[in-house]
Amino acid sequence: MISISSRFKALLFLSGILLISCAEQPEEYALISTEKGNIFLRFFPDEAPKHVDSFKTLAREEYFNGTDFHRVIPGFVIQGGDPNSKDGDRLNDGLGGRAGKYYGIGDKDNPDTWRLPAEFSSLPHKRGTLSMARSPSGNDTAGSQFFICIEPQPNLNNQYTVFGEVIQGISIVDSIASVFTPRKRNPNYERPDGDSPIPDLFMEVYIGTADELDLELPSG
Repeated sequence: MISISSRFKALLFLSGILLISCAEQPEEYALISTEKGNIFLRFFPDEAPKHVDSFKTLAREEYFNGTDFHRVIPGFVIQGGDPNSKDGDRLNDGLGGRAGKYYGIGDKDNPDTWRLPAEFSSLPHKRGTLSMARSPSGNDTAGSQFFICIEPQPNLNNQYTVFGEVIQGISIVDSIASVFTPRKRNPNYERPDGDSPIPDLFMEVYIGTADELDLELPSG
């Protein structure tokens, strides 16, 4: 027969386990490191849980490391995250990428086909918004390519999934957007690499807490 005190101790022990398991985990951020400087991102997991999870998964796989911001358009967006941008062929940039996990879209046994279901919300595409690129062929076609808005883009609202925002380094976004591209020199340039920077702007992406990323958050 278990004594009352033993039962009480057991309840306290179980309660402790429950409290530990339910304790709020430290918020994680993303750091995009480029030769122009660092961009820090905050995620919106409540609005776009699959997109946030996929981005974190790919970043932890170092999937983004060595990829390029292959599309930069002043006043519009900078776009990156395509593994094709590692191969030196500028003409296939913008055509690659996959989701970080199988989310029910594509062939479960073929990771290259994995795509993200749309998670559209009321969040606007404002300056510094982190959103996911997708194919014109449908809403549930996002893979690994993402973009950051340089200026508000209300025409993109409810058309693309917002899953984060820049919280530090927006000036770096502006700096990236200002680099040379073939289309800046010749507005009639028709090859698919017209908005691709020369030279390339490569990135490395890291996930971690503010302390792990040396991110100084505003007090209060």
